[in-house]
Amino acid sequence: MKAFVATGRSDRTVEFAEVEVPEPRADEALVKVDAYSVNRGETFQLESPPPGWRPGKDVAGLVVQAAADGSGPAVGRRVVAHPPAAGWAEYVAVPTGSLARLPERVTAAQAAALPLAGITALRLLRAAGSVTGKRVLLTGASGGVGHYLVELAAAAGALVTAVSSSTERGERLAELGAASVVRRVEEAEGPFDLVLESTGGANLPLALARLAPRGELIWFGQASRKPVELDFFAFFAGPASATVRHFSYADSDQPYAADLETLVRLVAEGRLHPEIGRVEDWSRTAEVLEDLRERRVRGNAVLTLS
Repeated sequence: MKAFVATGRSDRTVEFAEVEVPEPRADEALVKVDAYSVNRGETFQLESPPPGWRPGKDVAGLVVQAAADGSGPAVGRRVVAHPPAAGWAEYVAVPTGSLARLPERVTAAQAAALPLAGITALRLLRAAGSVTGKRVLLTGASGGVGHYLVELAAAAGALVTAVSSSTERGERLAELGAASVVRRVEEAEGPFDLVLESTGGANLPLALARLAPRGELIWFGQASRKPVELDFFAFFAGPASATVRHFSYADSDQPYAADLETLVRLVAEGRLHPEIGRVEDWSRTAEVLEDLRERRVRGNAVLTLS
């Protein structure tokens, strides 16, 4: 079968190769891929790929071989999947705990845009606890995770201030429920009960300074790729007893299936809207990755297999 493999080069980070169709373990289903999305974090991984690793964590497709242990969807079921890797291919083996069925009214492109960004947003809000009535500051709001966070948090009753340098993207975030959109963290009018910080660099201490006393900052990314410097003594004039917490969406005892089911249900009910900035044939994956890395894609980028 055809699949994309990492090249280790900077000029073109992936290329087509012929690989064996995977043989699923007993608790895995074999999925024929209809669409997959690419994430900016994967562009970073492709800079120094581990030997033998193949990219691809967000997939929608059709079950062509059910799990031998009887778990998961039957043959012929449309599914959304979050495999650990190797999803940019014609077929992928996926643990049944990382699969959810798709209703007909959810397209493959919509489903493919859900797993990584959607699960991250859901689990971030779960980690934050109730946000009803709270003032929330979200940095890096223009990405796939940011769009989902704004819509989910606003629906839960939060007053969300979203940081986006793009006027066009800011308008969309307002449509999704952001109470305020600013271009820079410095423009955000606090204090905030909660900060969801995904950029790192200079933005994190600026966002931290806008917390209310005993507020919480959850750090879930470093899109700027710049290290953070914090001054302990600055807290004497800032948010007393603030909490800084690291977050990893994968740090959970629960399989992904339940969260995928929730995301699919919300999309089907019209309560969650995948923000898809690009849809291309999968032959253009390398070009789309470059555009994603250079921030030329709003929201998610989806590749479809003909």
